[in-house]
Amino acid sequence: MSKLWDQMLLVPTVVRLASRAPRNPDTAWEGYWRGIRTTGRSGDVLWDSDSPAERAQYSDAIAAHFDPALPVVDVGCGNGTHTRWLAGLFPRVLGIDVSKGAIERAGKEAEGIQNADFMVLDAAAAGAGELLLERLGPANVFVRGVFHVLKPGKQTAMAANLRTVIGNRGRVLLAETNFRGNSLGYLTELGATRQSMPLQLRRALENLPRPGHFGARERHGVFSDSDWKLIADGPVNIEVVPMNASGLPQWVPGYYALLSGAEDSGAEHGRA
Repeated sequence: MSKLWDQMLLVPTVVRLASRAPRNPDTAWEGYWRGIRTTGRSGDVLWDSDSPAERAQYSDAIAAHFDPALPVVDVGCGNGTHTRWLAGLFPRVLGIDVSKGAIERAGKEAEGIQNADFMVLDAAAAGAGELLLERLGPANVFVRGVFHVLKPGKQTAMAANLRTVIGNRGRVLLAETNFRGNSLGYLTELGATRQSMPLQLRRALENLPRPGHFGARERHGVFSDSDWKLIADGPVNIEVVPMNASGLPQWVPGYYALLSGAEDSGAEHGRA
C-alpha cells in the first residue's frame, strides 16, 4: 500500500512536467539534446550510463552473430556512446539519430575515431532503409532503447527499414527497457519522490515522448515471422546513470533480441 501511495503522490508533479513536452516527437528530441550540458555517467542524459557491465550482456551475441566484415548501424545513437564502443569492434560504424543536436554532439565526442561516422536520419522514415543500404551495403544493426519510445506504426516502419538494411548477411541486436509496472512505478523505482525528482528524470519528463515497454510480446508483433527469424532473446539489465546518493549502479529491467531475416523474405527486401 505504501508503494502505491508514494506513486499517487507523484501524480501532480508528473502531470505538470509532462505537460511541457512538445507534441511533435522530432521537435521534442531536438529540444532535449540542445539542452544537454554534460553526458556520461555523471551527466544529464538518463540512459547514458556508459556501462561495461551492461555491454558485457551483448558482447557474446555480437561476437558470435555479427559478420565482422560488415559495417554496423547504431540506431538512435544519441551522443554516440555505443557507436564509439562498436567502433572498437568493427571496421566501420554509422550512428544515426533523428536529432541534429545529438549528431553534432556525437561527432564531437567521437573526435579522432576514424571509423565512426554520424548522420541525421529517422530510422522509421519512408526510404530510410534504402538510403542506408545504398550508403553502406548490407549491415549489422544495434538498437538500444528506441522501440519503447515509438508509437506502434513507427515501430513497424522502423523494423521494415532494418529488414532492408541487413540483407541476408546482417543481424539486428536490440535492447529495450521492459519495466512491467506503470510509469509511476518506473519513476519511483529510479528515485523520484514527492519532494525530489532527479534532474535526469525531470529533463526526460519535460522534453520527451512518454516511454512504454518493449518485450517478447511487443517484439513478436513488430518483427513478423514472415520477415524475421529470432535467433535468441531474453532478459537484460539496462543501466541508467546513478541518481541515488550512494552513486551505486541503477538498473531497469530490459529485454534483448537477436534477429536475422527470414530465409524466404530476402527478395522482397533487396538482399545482397
